[in-house]
Amino acid sequence: MVKKNYKGRCIKLSLTKSKDVLKLYSKIQERCAVLLQEDEEVTEIRCNVPLDGLSVGDYTSDFVCVKKNKDILVRECVRRCHLTKPMTVKLLDASRNYWLRHGVMDWGIVIDEERTV
Repeated sequence: MVKKNYKGRCIKLSLTKSKDVLKLYSKIQERCAVLLQEDEEVTEIRCNVPLDGLSVGDYTSDFVCVKKNKDILVRECVRRCHLTKPMTVKLLDASRNYWLRHGVMDWGIVIDEERTV
C-alpha cells in the first residue's frame, strides 16, 4: 500500500494484461507484477487502485486483478521488516476490511524473501 499521489522512485512497466502502464514503487511490486503477468488464471491487472473512503487516509492497493472466473484478487506488497510496524498492520487491516466489504475474498500480502546472514 502506498499513499495516494506518492512522490518517489517509480518503475514504469507495460504488461499485456494491463490497460495502462503500471507505476511501481518497489522491487517487490515489480516482481509481483511479473508473477501476476505469468499467472494463467489472471486476465487483467490494475495497479495502485484507490481505496476510496478509507478512514486511515488516502491510500491505494498495490494490485487488483481479475481472474478467469471473474473473481477479484487483491495483493498488497510489504517489506518483511515493515510487518511488525503498527502503522503497516493498521493499513493492511484497513485494506483487507475495505475489500471484504466490497465482496473480495481473495486478498493477500506479498513480502520479500527472508535473507539468512
